[in-house]
Amino acid sequence: MSKRDYYEILGVAKNISDSELKITYRRLAMKYHPDRNPGDAEAEAKFKECKEAYEILSDPNKRAVYDQYGHAGLNSSASGGRSSGGGFGDIFDDMFGDIFGGGRRSGNRAYRGSDLQYNLELTLEEAVFGTSVDIRIPSLQNCDSCNGTGAKKGTHPQTCPTCHGQGQIRLQQGFFSVQQTCPQCRGTGKIIPEPCPDCHGQGRIETQRTLSVKIPMGVDTGDRIRLSAEGEAGMNGGPAGDLYVQIYIKPHDLFTRDGDHLYCEVPIRFTTAALGGELEVPSLDGTVNLKIPPETQTGKKFRLRGKGVKSVRSATVGDLICSVAVETPVNLTKRQRELLEELAVTMEEGGQRHSPQEHSWVDKAKTFFEGVKDWFDAEKSGKKPEKKAD
Repeated sequence: MSKRDYYEILGVAKNISDSELKITYRRLAMKYHPDRNPGDAEAEAKFKECKEAYEILSDPNKRAVYDQYGHAGLNSSASGGRSSGGGFGDIFDDMFGDIFGGGRRSGNRAYRGSDLQYNLELTLEEAVFGTSVDIRIPSLQNCDSCNGTGAKKGTHPQTCPTCHGQGQIRLQQGFFSVQQTCPQCRGTGKIIPEPCPDCHGQGRIETQRTLSVKIPMGVDTGDRIRLSAEGEAGMNGGPAGDLYVQIYIKPHDLFTRDGDHLYCEVPIRFTTAALGGELEVPSLDGTVNLKIPPETQTGKKFRLRGKGVKSVRSATVGDLICSVAVETPVNLTKRQRELLEELAVTMEEGGQRHSPQEHSWVDKAKTFFEGVKDWFDAEKSGKKPEKKAD
């Protein structure tokens, strides 16, 4: 009896892709599986037929031979192919193992240690000029007594008899085959008959370590410094994780930082603001002379170039921006009060020439109140207020 064409059995074209072939076979295997068709001999025959067809067409070499020579070409190499007599569990592994975590995983796999984070507070000066800081961190390190094996000195871990070192066991019930972590070794693939008394079989112990961290010049809040392999120890010989030092800058009494620029508020006497003068202002590397021109107003900003912070990522140096605040005199003597009263009289006589901002503000306020009054008057009379020409 001649065999049916494999492509015809699966109902696909010869140019079908591997992914589409897999999807088609999965659908047919589910449809004709004996567990879903108990006592149906025809369904069982079709299931076996589909399985055989897929075994050939899913193998690129066998598929090439079949496409060229048909069934006759396969007969000469049948002894080297996979057996088609396996149960549905084998097919389930081939087709659905990627969904249900199929595929064997060794319980002896090495695992990388966890990364750690340390929050480090620095003063502005430390961040700007750089420093070296000793930090103390808790972490899991390999146990020295057992060299990380978890077994008592002189003994060794043994292969788990339940999963045979795989770390997982397979449970099959009818149609489904599911893998789960081995309950005896908990996925490690090993058991420890005599645990190490220091680490209790864990292979790692919690320790306190002191590390010296070099802080580069110009770091800012939010920057992270990575210390490679200074995190927790790995398992089963795996590499250690990394330690990340997160930088936070403490508030400063004089300066506020924004990127590479520094800002500070400088209070000045009202006489200095009016007549001009020169004063010393602080910077991170000493004092700087700041010239105050006559008639300086509160909020005036002066930029001192190159007196800010050197960028941690380039050679650029920021600026120091000084904002002046004119200070009103307090605790006046009788003579000082008399002099100020005389000054007030002369300023009144000079009009807006001496206080242009004040008079400008007063004019705007007067215009506003007149507009409000006109609006209320118009509301009372029922007339729309006339718009004044600008």
